[in-house]
Amino acid sequence: MHSKNKEILCLGIESTAHEFSLGIVSSDGKILANVGRTYVPEKGGIHPRESAQFFTAVAGEVLDGVLKKSKVKSSDIDAIAFSQGPGLGPCLRTGATVARALATYLGVPLVGVNHCVAHIEIGKLLTGVKDPLTLYVSGGNTIVAAYEAGRYRVFGETLDIAVGNCLDVFAREAGLSHPGGPAIEKLAAKGKNFIQLPYVVKGMDLSFSGLLTAATRKFNEGCKIEDVCFSLQEVAFSMLAEVTERALAHTEKPEVLLTGGVAANKRLESMINSIAEEHEARFYVVPANYAGDNGAMIAWAGLLTYKYGKPISIEESLVKQRWRLDEADVPWAGR
Repeated sequence: MHSKNKEILCLGIESTAHEFSLGIVSSDGKILANVGRTYVPEKGGIHPRESAQFFTAVAGEVLDGVLKKSKVKSSDIDAIAFSQGPGLGPCLRTGATVARALATYLGVPLVGVNHCVAHIEIGKLLTGVKDPLTLYVSGGNTIVAAYEAGRYRVFGETLDIAVGNCLDVFAREAGLSHPGGPAIEKLAAKGKNFIQLPYVVKGMDLSFSGLLTAATRKFNEGCKIEDVCFSLQEVAFSMLAEVTERALAHTEKPEVLLTGGVAANKRLESMINSIAEEHEARFYVVPANYAGDNGAMIAWAGLLTYKYGKPISIEESLVKQRWRLDEADVPWAGR
């Protein structure tokens, strides 16, 4: 373990789905560099094996890029962190293989990071929030969580697909560009007529698959794309707002944090902001350039994990495709 005074540098590797990204962060919370490459399928959704092959092809170039940008020599790196889960198996395994190779070659500790925890921690680092209720929304996850007794507890989540996946698949069906969120947001701003779509909240949980099917059907029936995008966004985000508000009323947290790739959507931001205001909680949103998957968030969560003494052996570094947020210990969060 390093002396308390020495600045520690961690290299983080993100590889859960379609983004292969490396970040270097120092223990005082400075992001020295973040470099990534995105796998974009020619057609259809992400094919895990093809995405993993893309990661293998670009790994060397991304590593060179992050070292050059950060002006850090590989020998200066004190720990290697990687996204251990949840995510797509082949993609996670590729990142883990790169992490093991680097940790072994450099002779430094290896740290496994929960991808969902990393999204919360990068949001906390960059906004300065201490103890938020978090709405984490991305292509793979939709979770309302808050810290309690050593872990981030889940107060509500999707029962089927994530909200980001709902938007991406609709965009694909409608022939819009990938990722779907920004394209839908742009068109939604021009929508005038609200179309009735299924609003599905079950207790504290949400379901987006019926909403996706209905929105796609409306588009195929000839409804204007702007109106369908407007309605899809309003319904999906209202569902998220309802569950977030109930969790806020229950936990009485002083802050609300919006994080994950869908956090870049201004309409969602304004809806969650107005809920926070009503409950006299301060509202924060992760900066847009760190909303999506990125290596810097893995490096920062890795540093926190390392600081509290939890590097792992090569034998323990198997990926966990279904590693839930509330199964990961976060001993630093309550301090």
